[in-house]
Amino acid sequence: MRIDIVTLFPEMFVGPFDQSILQRARKAGLLEINVHPLRPFGLGRHHVVDDTPYGGGAGMVMRPEPLFDAVEIITGQSPAEDAPKAEPYIVLLTPQGRTLTQAVAEELARRPWLLLLCGRYEGVDERVRAHLADDEISIGDYVVSGGELPAMVLVDVVARLLPGVLGSEESPKEESFALGLLEYPHYTRPAEFRGWGVPPVLVSGDHAAVERWRRRQALLRTRQRRPDLLTVAALTEEESRWLDQHPEPLSEATAAAERALS
Repeated sequence: MRIDIVTLFPEMFVGPFDQSILQRARKAGLLEINVHPLRPFGLGRHHVVDDTPYGGGAGMVMRPEPLFDAVEIITGQSPAEDAPKAEPYIVLLTPQGRTLTQAVAEELARRPWLLLLCGRYEGVDERVRAHLADDEISIGDYVVSGGELPAMVLVDVVARLLPGVLGSEESPKEESFALGLLEYPHYTRPAEFRGWGVPPVLVSGDHAAVERWRRRQALLRTRQRRPDLLTVAALTEEESRWLDQHPEPLSEATAAAERALS
């Protein structure tokens, strides 16, 4: 996958893409990330990229010309001869966009080429939304200083879904939200720490019982922390009945789940 990012602050991206999973994905050729500074596309001697809003009001608005020019230059670049020709899917990072969920991330991960536009100031000229962007994405119902941090989040979320990036093909399937639920609790060595032990089922060697425990713990944790997810999660009739029979808080229900599997 190729991802291009247009931003007024390219220095913000120095570091995050050169660490951990993203670094390995780039070195393995699974992910190409290009960061493009917007300022050189600004107007006049001072490379102006913003102006006051028509109709008055506080703040400044990003002009359309620099963004359109930047996209046209980027998309006009000749791809490698052995690379498939494709048009980028242009995403504007904005609080007004649709929320970045796991389902949206999976949709974006199927695109071979994403081009991310990082908004700033009071926003961008509406003609960018109407005639340049293919999509608008928000990372949540809050306001950050610009589209740079949301772009980093989007890249990380999408990259984890690309084949080969995480090593194990099962890893992204088991993470929180992948199946519509929060993830089950995790334990590792030591088996006992400061008097707190590991649930016996996890060391029982019974793989079917372990999977059943994990699924039920995911159900309990989701009900406690994000009950809204249960309204759309795909639950079996048996799971729905089991939840009805275990109304306790997570800590108490954990012991009940243990007893049910014993």
